[in-house]
Amino acid sequence: MYKKLLLRLSAIVLCCIFTGTALAQNRTISGTVTDAADGSPLPGVSVVVTGMSVGTTSNAKGVYTLSVPASAKTISFSYIGYTSKQMPLTADATLNVALSAANNSLQEVVVVSVGYGTLDKREVSSAITHVSSKDLLPVASNSPLMSLQGKVAGLSITNTSGADPNSSPSVQLRGVSSRNAGLGPLYVVNGVPGGNIDNINQNDIESIDVLKGGAASAIYGTRGSNGVIIITTKKGSSQARTFYEGYASFDYLTNQLQNLTPEQFIADRVKNSQGQDYGAKTNWMDAVTNSPAFAQKHTVQLSGGSGKTNYFASADYRNADGIDLRAHKKEYGARINVNHTSDNGVFVASLNIAPRYMNTKNSDQGNFNNALTLNPTYPIYDNPGRYNYINTGFFSNNPVENANVIKSEAQIKEMDLNGSLKVNILKSLSTTVTISEISKSTRSFNFTPSTLSSILHAGKITQTNFASQRQEENDQKNVEWTGNYSLNLGQHHLKALGGYSYTLYNYNTFYAQNYDFPFDSYLWNNLGSGLYNGGAAGQGQSAVSSTQNGSTLISFFGRLNYDFNNRYILTASLRREGSSKFGIKNKWGNFPAASAAWRVSEESFMKGALPWVNDLKLRADYGVTGNQDFDSYLSLLLYGGAGYFPYNGQTYQVYGPTSNVNPDLKWEKSINFNAGIDFSILDNRISGSLDYYIRKNKDLLGYYNVPLPPNSQSQTFANVGTMKNYGLELALNGSVISQPDFSYNITAALAYNRNKFISFSNDVYKGAPFVELAGLPAPGSPGNIQRIQEGRSIGEFYTLRSAGVNKDGALQVYKKDGTIVQANQASSDDKQFVGNGLPKFIGSIGNTFRYKRFDLGIFLRGTFGYKIFNTAAFYIGTPSSQSDANVLRSAYDGKSKYSLLTNSATTAIASDYFLENGSFVKIDNVALGYTQPFKTKYLKSIRIYATGRNLHTFTSFTGGDPDLVQVNGLTPGVNTSLNYYPATLQLILGLQATF
Repeated sequence: MYKKLLLRLSAIVLCCIFTGTALAQNRTISGTVTDAADGSPLPGVSVVVTGMSVGTTSNAKGVYTLSVPASAKTISFSYIGYTSKQMPLTADATLNVALSAANNSLQEVVVVSVGYGTLDKREVSSAITHVSSKDLLPVASNSPLMSLQGKVAGLSITNTSGADPNSSPSVQLRGVSSRNAGLGPLYVVNGVPGGNIDNINQNDIESIDVLKGGAASAIYGTRGSNGVIIITTKKGSSQARTFYEGYASFDYLTNQLQNLTPEQFIADRVKNSQGQDYGAKTNWMDAVTNSPAFAQKHTVQLSGGSGKTNYFASADYRNADGIDLRAHKKEYGARINVNHTSDNGVFVASLNIAPRYMNTKNSDQGNFNNALTLNPTYPIYDNPGRYNYINTGFFSNNPVENANVIKSEAQIKEMDLNGSLKVNILKSLSTTVTISEISKSTRSFNFTPSTLSSILHAGKITQTNFASQRQEENDQKNVEWTGNYSLNLGQHHLKALGGYSYTLYNYNTFYAQNYDFPFDSYLWNNLGSGLYNGGAAGQGQSAVSSTQNGSTLISFFGRLNYDFNNRYILTASLRREGSSKFGIKNKWGNFPAASAAWRVSEESFMKGALPWVNDLKLRADYGVTGNQDFDSYLSLLLYGGAGYFPYNGQTYQVYGPTSNVNPDLKWEKSINFNAGIDFSILDNRISGSLDYYIRKNKDLLGYYNVPLPPNSQSQTFANVGTMKNYGLELALNGSVISQPDFSYNITAALAYNRNKFISFSNDVYKGAPFVELAGLPAPGSPGNIQRIQEGRSIGEFYTLRSAGVNKDGALQVYKKDGTIVQANQASSDDKQFVGNGLPKFIGSIGNTFRYKRFDLGIFLRGTFGYKIFNTAAFYIGTPSSQSDANVLRSAYDGKSKYSLLTNSATTAIASDYFLENGSFVKIDNVALGYTQPFKTKYLKSIRIYATGRNLHTFTSFTGGDPDLVQVNGLTPGVNTSLNYYPATLQLILGLQATF
């Protein structure tokens, strides 16, 4: 009895002890979170017990209340745009905190996307450049890639018609990598390879990572040869946030080509019997120019959620005019991202939806060149309201009429969808399935009315008005399954990745056209009412056409990351990939890679000897990548129409082989080596990287001559040829001044690249030792002016070498034997290598100043060490240019060397007389902003800003803005088209508001 009573009493005492302990475990802490700069309350601040899933957020007045376990030691406070802070708990029940705005110091942890995952930048052993959203240029462009221009050493981004709202930039990483396959990098958007770069609003970008080293790119196999650009968009968090940005931009012509005024034309051309005076005074350039070109864009972003579920939603609208009369673009886009974690943390689901709709009116980029060359004494109209018929000069048409009455439009619909489910099987083991679809639908419309002056003047009764429609569908479906495992054993850290990828591409088109509609008002909406293509006139065959093709890509891949004591880092990966594009004997390929890094700064001898070195990492990587960016079915024997054959009174279409079969067709292969140094010194005030790379591209794709028979066609698409690129890249970041009220940061990027074409032949296919490129168009027969030759670089100009101008105003040149003759007495055998259009150096410097609430950014970039062929001077820059055509003012400027060429006998002969130094330095971007915080519950802050783009270009080039001459691709340094789209100075006025 006594024992039972004692046990009961003991149980009651223990229950009381445990109850008391339980009651003592939690206590309430409250306080206010404010801005350290002005004391204003911060709503939506995340307040979490450090190391626990216990948390809350501050209300509109910055006040929070939190139940804290007794075991808690500190509370963490975090807020977007502010430096996170941990505060120790004391006996007080009140804990007030002031957060400081993030100063973007170089000491912050940088998370880098490496393909199928992320790493701390300190763990990266390959050449990868990370650019955060705050570092992107504030450029009002059609593509977010233009905001990256000049920010990444070795990445060349150009747009030769930037003021056209429908234009797209050319992107090239570490030089030319192919002859006949694609030259652009692979885009990975939110983890989905092959992402649609056009369907991204720059405001939605969180970061961009550029995988330059072969070891990093090799994880993407046959699509990694030209580098990989990984774009990560913003996601939601537990902090509620509403953001708005709106801007207006104005484009003005700058650095334009200057032609003769009507008065100058009469004095210099008409009086010298090189033109006629038609009585008018027309400024054709002004007539075809829409200046200033106006654009506006508005973006609204909403984000928020809880610790388990968060969302990010964005919507944008853009309405932009081009600098020419016709170009226009109106687009609407949205992006929704939702992430959810189950209560037990086992399941993590993510969904991304991004639709976009665009309505475009395409520019006629030839109209500016028409305006440059038209006789300025021609009137625009011959009678009020009726366009003048023009049949003289270079192009024999009325550019104002073309821009106003000929229509070329498109409706574009894009949709990006991807969803993923991650299962955390164990704390160190997880698996993820991602399903995605990227689709684009384009309907193009073209219409030429029957009232066109050329049709009226010709008195046509057939083929008067014309209309067409084209429907294009692009679709890409992806399924990817990955597994991740991590293991930490003391100082040994291991991460393993394995995965499977399946991608299905599909492309189809449908085209229809007709002539002779009863009414011009039908436009392209009633093709059946036209008479010409009904078949009665014998033109039914060209009325419609259609295309369907597709391809499949299947991959297995794995990667292993190991580091010892955060000091020695090793990474190895392998991707095995197969494509339906390849020949039957080469469906599959292996793409291995390995990289290593040594963090020297973690060694004890370094810490003691050089304490001012905060971080020093040596790294090297090797990787094999591929390029399968070529058309489907090129390895197969294809059949197509081969004309028509009459038989028994009927006409039959004949089909026959149109290509040769090639079972050996495979991907182009790139063998990459990269060695680099990453460093940070002087308390992280200065940091940067230096890289040296060699890339050898083998099995280059191209068409090669083969015997007839046994082949049905004279050429076969095959893997032949070898090319090499090598270079140096330097990136620097410096915090020059860092004070509470004033700071100055500087960034610099410099890239040096050289190229050599090694061979055009192999054991099976024998090609010529050179290929002629860069053919110049009529008038005249200038021929090709560049040559790719074994042992020399891409971009080599191969023309006659100038020996000046003789007393008769004729061009003189050197023959191969060194003698000097008039250019029309030389032959093609006298051509020589006279310069290169491939830049040796591309660099940039960015300066960021902050004074209290003002911020100022000044960005300069330049391109150096190359030649440009002055196409405008060659065709319309000399007194001997085509009769009755306008010319550049330099043709009659005694200070210009082109004014000496008065003899028409050598007018159409190309030589290095027209090569000029293309080097330039550009004040590319200047942005000034002011931020005003508010203490109301409705509005947190407002920032107003003004930006100027392309403010001035320092150059000796006389052919306008040298930045308009393409330096990417196989023919750098020359514009082989007579089309001209002028450069613009852009002014942007914007407002950002955070609620």
